[in-house]
Parts: sequence; structure tokens; C-alpha cells
Amino acid sequence: MKYQILLVLVLFLFSCKKQEEATPKNVLIICVDDLRPELKSFGSNYIKSPNIDALANKGVKFTNHFVNAPSCGPSRYTFLTGQYGLQYREQSNGALFSRAKDELNQAKMVSPSMPEWFKQNGYTTVSVGKVSHHPGGRGGDNWDNDSIIEMPRAWDKHVMPVGSWKTPRGAMHGLANGQARTPEHRDVLQAIDGLDTSYPDGLIAEEGLNQIEKLAAAKKPFFLAIGLIKPHLPFGVPKKYLEMYEGVEIPEIQHPEKPLGETTWHPSGEFMKYNRNNRDPRTDNEFAIELKRYYAACVSYADKHVGDILKKLKETGADKNTIVVLWGDHGWHLGEHAIWGKHSLFEESLHSPLIIYNPENKENGERIDAIVETLDIFPTLSELCKLPIPEFVDGKSLVAVMEHKEETSRAAIAYTSSAITIRTSKYRFTEQRDGSAELYDHVRNPDETNNRAKEKPEVVKQLKQILNDKLNGEAFNLNL
Repeated sequence: MKYQILLVLVLFLFSCKKQEEATPKNVLIICVDDLRPELKSFGSNYIKSPNIDALANKGVKFTNHFVNAPSCGPSRYTFLTGQYGLQYREQSNGALFSRAKDELNQAKMVSPSMPEWFKQNGYTTVSVGKVSHHPGGRGGDNWDNDSIIEMPRAWDKHVMPVGSWKTPRGAMHGLANGQARTPEHRDVLQAIDGLDTSYPDGLIAEEGLNQIEKLAAAKKPFFLAIGLIKPHLPFGVPKKYLEMYEGVEIPEIQHPEKPLGETTWHPSGEFMKYNRNNRDPRTDNEFAIELKRYYAACVSYADKHVGDILKKLKETGADKNTIVVLWGDHGWHLGEHAIWGKHSLFEESLHSPLIIYNPENKENGERIDAIVETLDIFPTLSELCKLPIPEFVDGKSLVAVMEHKEETSRAAIAYTSSAITIRTSKYRFTEQRDGSAELYDHVRNPDETNNRAKEKPEVVKQLKQILNDKLNGEAFNLNL
């Protein structure tokens, strides 16, 4: 009798194990707009980001993650398709709409996007907030036209709560309590006494919690992406987040000088259009520090919503079977190289946080210093979820890197409409369309202030070849 009981117990445990293995993993992606690695877990000790830090401490944080474009639209294109999308580089923030138009007109062969790939493999796919470029994923004058879809066939549901801002366009750059950005209302800084829902991210987070509850209760696996807008301009937050930085010493700007020669430097046009009371942070250090303090407050505001989202996931029990990704869509200059904003091909525009938490991962708080690209997320999630790894993506799965089975070096490519760059462990090489070159030695000059292209023509030649080989999907020997 004792052996029969033991046999039943063994069979029961075996059955549970097989059932657990057969249960597809869910995916939860949290996209954060304009988030550079300005987080405590990434080395910025003055930042208060306890929830993102907690995720980093139980997941894998990639300290050298680089986006493939320094602007919202093209970066999200690469994230959601796993492809560089150089054919759309002139469309910038309209890249995904151009792709959708090509798909509709059958002008070009269009591969499935990441959410569509998961949908084809039995997942319910939902987006909330700013996941593609337009919050809610629609076009039209106010970004709410149901007949103009940014990513056809990708989402079972794509939701953008707008509240008193009335439209997704109004919410995107919204000031407090329903005030859309207008020429008359364009303050770069704002802090008000109010609830988290005083700004659009509060509503986005609440809808995200609602969707987690619904999806966790359903029988199908889910692929849920929640896109937070802050710390995107304007730097507006409930005052309690700004008060968190009272008495906190804000670091001075590193290498604040405008670079010499032909570079992707720009005069911070997006930022300068805001009402600054005639103050310029490039010449006014007090104003620059104030801006950095508000940016930090916006990061803490976003972090609070990340915490709420992860708490809800745990409350439903779905956390035990859900891969969580936190991704910054690009970096942001806080005065480095005399730039306030993104849109350059310097490190500050391209370096952003990436954290992947896999509940099966036995290691906690893993730090991966290998160079990785946003393009790599699509194949990585496919492999982690035991789906076929799509052959049409330009990225490469990071699973082997996460399991310390891959020793080969990697490189990251990024582009604007007029230039392209490649980042290796030792160098950044950037080439303008007119042929002018930049070469920065990251061993001796990580600040990218000394262009050595003319001094090292052989290195420029090798990196140019590596760049071309990588773009063409060909093997390359990365010894630089």
C-alpha cells in the first residue's frame, strides 16, 4: 500500500511538471518614453526608482543596451518588428504608418510584427498607452481614427484612455488636468498638487491594471504592452514626486560643450519650442540643474506606475508564468554635448535601460555588460516563450547571453535620416550621408568628445565593413 501511494504521488508530481511545461508563458512589456539609464539600479544613485530597481534585482539588466534609432517612431518600429527599417528612415515618426500603407497596398512584402507573431501563435495581444508611436495606435488629426491603424492585425485590443484630455494627441504632451499642449500652454516645467491621474500616465496605468486582471483570468496566454509617456516632455508631475528631490544633490552636466566638426549635434529644437521664460540651460547652469531635477521627478513618477503594474500582476498570480520586459525607447541628453533632447547619434541618445525577468531564471540580479540591441528583444521573447524564432528579424536572441553560453562579441547599429552609427565594445563609428566620419575610442574617451577618424583610417575602414556586413545579415569578425 505504501508503494502504491508513493507511485501515485510520483505520477501526480510528474503530471504537474508536464502541465507546467506545457503552459505557455505570458509576456508583459512596459515601455517608458525618453528614459535614459537614469536609475539607481543602473548607477544613478540620486534617482529614486525603487520599483524598477526591484525588477532589475530579480531579473537580468542589460547595462549596454542600445536602441536602433534616437527618436520615438523609428525606435518603436525596430522594437515592434525586429527589423532596422532603413527603407523608412525618411519617415521618422511615421515609419510604422508607412509600413502599414505598404502592407495595405501590397507595395512591399511586410513581415509580421512582434505582437502579430505572438497572436499567430495563440496569444491574446493588447496594448495600452504609447506602445507604437501614437498612443492607442491610430492615425488621423487627433490620433483616434479607427480606419487608420498604425499596426494592422497586431493587437486584439489597443487602448488609450484620454480622460479630460479628450484625444490621444491631447494626452501625448498633456499638462495637468486635461490641458493639452497648445501655443498658449507650452510650459516645459510643471508641478501641481494632485493625484497621479492629474497626468495621462495615471490613466494609462489604471487601464493597464484593468487589462492585467482580465487577461490573467482568461484561459489564453497573453502578450500585453503598456506604454508610459513620462519622462517625455513637458516635465510635468504631481508635486509629491518633485518634493522627493528636495535637498538631493543633482549631478553637474558632464561634457556640456558643443562638439567640434561635422556631427549629429542639433540645437535642441524640440526642447527650445517650449516656454522656458527666456532661459537657456546651455548657458544658465541653475536652470539646467532645475531641469534635471524635474526629469528625475518624472522618472520617479513613471517608476511608481511600474510598481503598481507589477503589484497587480502578482496579485493575480500571473507573475509566476509571465516574462516581464522593461524597455526605454531611447535615451535623452540632459545637457551633454550641449543638447537637451534626443535625435543625435551620441551615446546619450542611444543608451537606454533594458530589463528582462523570466520567472524560470534561477539567477537573481544578473548584470549583462555585453552590447545588445533593441532588435534582439523580438527573437529573445520568441525563444523564451518556446515559439519559433522568426527568420525575418534582424536581431539575435539574447537567451544564450542570458545563460552565459555565448562568448562572441556583439555590436549595435543606429540611424537617423542622414547618418548611421555602429557601437562596439571599443569604438563608436558614425558616417554622415556626405561621407564625413566620426570615430570615438570608448576605452580612452567614453564621453565621445574626441573624433579620431582622421588618425585611425584603418579602424574606420574595418568598422565600415563590419557595419555593412551586419546590415546585410552577413557574418563578420568583430575584433574591435
